[in-house]
Amino acid sequence: MKHELIETRVGLLIGLTLFAVSVGGMIEIFPLVFDGSTKPTDTVKPYSALTLEGRDIYIREGCVGCHTQMVRTLRSETQRYGHYSVAGEDVYERPFLWGSKRTGPDLARVGGRYSDDWHAAHLADPRSVVPVSNMPGYPWLFENTLSGEGTADKMRALKALGTPYTDAEIEGAQAAVAGRTEAQALIAYLQTLGLDMRNYEAPASTSGE
Repeated sequence: MKHELIETRVGLLIGLTLFAVSVGGMIEIFPLVFDGSTKPTDTVKPYSALTLEGRDIYIREGCVGCHTQMVRTLRSETQRYGHYSVAGEDVYERPFLWGSKRTGPDLARVGGRYSDDWHAAHLADPRSVVPVSNMPGYPWLFENTLSGEGTADKMRALKALGTPYTDAEIEGAQAAVAGRTEAQALIAYLQTLGLDMRNYEAPASTSGE
């Protein structure tokens, strides 16, 4: 039988597998390249020095293990979280923090929904503001202070990859970060999530939910 011929010839099986993966990849990737959806949205902005440090703390503490940052086009998700995620809003994300598990709610649109004081209380003792929360507290974030010594280097690396930081922003990075607590940086990061999408209007060809 034909499938036996393929399965018993390793080279042929590998070749056909690579062909199938290549065709599938082109079908998924090429439309994004040509329809312009991977270009920056008109509202997206690079992270400031402080929010960049906050993002690194978010990664370090494993927040992405329980929170996604990817709103799907399902009506149940857009009604709860807001506009579905689009490729253009993530052009400056390195690495992507889409996540795959929602032990906690999606955070893609959490910016501005709560006050800084609420976030501070939530990080120190989550059950003080959300009694049913199973999130652990992060009291050390309020004790650890940032020096900002490596912030400018991070921004230079990101600039080399295409993030449009100015020389002035890079030069002032350490001063913008030094003396701030890790909690302040993380809260600053959380407060930016989704703000750029509040005034976003999808192109006519991709609009609709």
